[in-house]
Amino acid sequence: MSLTVVKIGGSLCGSARLERLLAQLACETGASLVLVAGGGPFADAVRQVQAAMPFDDGLAHRLALDAMTHLAEILATRHPRLTTAGDREAVKAALRQGRLPIWHPAELRAGHPDITESWAVTSDSLAAWLAAELGADRLILVKSVDAPAASTPAALAAADIVDAHFPRYAARFAGSILVAGPSADAGFPALLSVPCEAS
Repeated sequence: MSLTVVKIGGSLCGSARLERLLAQLACETGASLVLVAGGGPFADAVRQVQAAMPFDDGLAHRLALDAMTHLAEILATRHPRLTTAGDREAVKAALRQGRLPIWHPAELRAGHPDITESWAVTSDSLAAWLAAELGADRLILVKSVDAPAASTPAALAAADIVDAHFPRYAARFAGSILVAGPSADAGFPALLSVPCEAS
């Protein structure tokens, strides 16, 4: 069965759209899915504290990873099928159990040679990294804005829809990459069941 990684932007926190999409994802049993949560308000808080009490970006990066973990823990309370997974083996175990894992990057907190510890690497790049590591067939980035059709990773980065490092991580990923803005919501359940085609 094909595997799809779905990254949910932290900007959706507190919205009816997020709750609706989570319910759709949790009830989707015809596709093998892994969710990735952004940092949302927790990452914003890290930025605010760093501005008020300056510290290096390496620490800020690790705290931003913690922010993703906290949001994943909250999202996992939204449906019995959702569960958190702190590394790739936990993701695979949850999938075998028929659960819907929400990956959080605990495995990256001690550092990883593939991951630059900078604000320029966000959860979008981490989702692309995870998709490549898992051998996923598709990466869907759920965003609060729509992207032009057939946008390349470089074009998405230039438009500030994804982070500056995303094209590098996207180049390592052999599957297809889709951006699902608000206009895609009506067809989102059908999108999950569409066979993946590499981009």
